[in-house]
Amino acid sequence: MQPQPATRSALRPRLGRTAAGLLGAAALLASAGSAPALSNNDGNRSETIELPGASSAEGITAEDDGTFYAGDLFKGDIYLGDLALGTAEQFIDAPSGRMAVGMDLDTRSGILAVAGGTAGDAYFYDVDDGDTVATMALTKDANAFINDVIFSGGGAWFTNSVKGELYFVPVDRDGGIGDVETLDLSGPAGDVTGDFNLNGIAATDDDDTLIVAHTARKAVYTVDTDDGESQVIADVNVPYVDGIELDGRNLWTVQNFDNKIARWRLDSDLESGELRDTITDKAFQVPTTAAGVGDQLLAVNAKFDTGLPPKAKKFEVVVVDAFGND
Repeated sequence: MQPQPATRSALRPRLGRTAAGLLGAAALLASAGSAPALSNNDGNRSETIELPGASSAEGITAEDDGTFYAGDLFKGDIYLGDLALGTAEQFIDAPSGRMAVGMDLDTRSGILAVAGGTAGDAYFYDVDDGDTVATMALTKDANAFINDVIFSGGGAWFTNSVKGELYFVPVDRDGGIGDVETLDLSGPAGDVTGDFNLNGIAATDDDDTLIVAHTARKAVYTVDTDDGESQVIADVNVPYVDGIELDGRNLWTVQNFDNKIARWRLDSDLESGELRDTITDKAFQVPTTAAGVGDQLLAVNAKFDTGLPPKAKKFEVVVVDAFGND
C-alpha cells in the first residue's frame, strides 16, 4: 500500500521497474566490500524518523529549519521530513526506472538535485511542487554509477564511482538548468582501480575546493575545481567511507558497514585531519549519508546488511548529536 503523499507532492503513476538497472546497482554496491559485524557499542545518542513505505534508502539533505529530503534508493522516490515533528511523508513518486542515491538542495532556487546511480543521470526537482525540472545524462558511458552531489559555485557537482571524473551542471537562481560539464581528475582521486571509487562529496564555503570520499582507497581528497588536481587529506583513514558532511573545518565521514560516523578536524590548508569524535549508536544499520542541522546529524540507514536490494521491512533516518568529545 502506497503511503499518503505530502501536500506538496505531484504524484505520477507507478509503472514497472527496470530490473537490469536495479540488479546492476546491487552488484556495484555489493562490490564495495563484505559486511563486518555490526557495532557492539552500548551507547545510544539517537532518535529515529521512519520513512513510511520506503523499500530502500540512501541519500539525504536538510535545510537549517530541520526540513529534510531523503530518497528511496531503488525506487527513486523522495520523502519530505520534519525534524522538529519527527515525521516524514512521501513527497515525490518518481517515474519508473529512476534511482535516488545522493542528493542536495539549492536553497537559492529551490532545486533538489539527485544522483541517478546506474542510469548515469541526474534528476532536478522543484521542491515547491515536486515537479521534475530536468533529467540530464551526465555521461554516455554505459558503465556508470552517479553517486553523490553537492551544490557549489552556482551549480551541482556529481561523483561517479566508476570513473575518475566529476560533472558540473549550472543551476541559476530561477531554477534554470545549464549544460553538463565534465572535470577530469588528476592525482589520487582519479584512481579507479577499485570496484567502488569516488563516493561522497562536499565543498568549502568559498566554492574553490571540493572534498571527495574514495571508498576503495579509504581516503578523502581535495579537488581543485579549475583543473581537477587532487591531493590527499593526510591522516584521515576511513574504511567503508560513503557520504561526507563539511561544516567549516569539521568533516564528518559516514562509514557504512563500520556503523559509525567519524568527525575530523581539518587544518586550515585542508592538508591533514585529526580525529575528534567517533559516533556510534545502536540504531545505526549501515548508515550511508548524513546531513547536518545545527548540532545534530541526520543519518540514513540503508540496511545493506540485509541484502541488495535490502530485505528490511522499514527504513529510517537516525538523529544523533554531531559533536561529542573535543
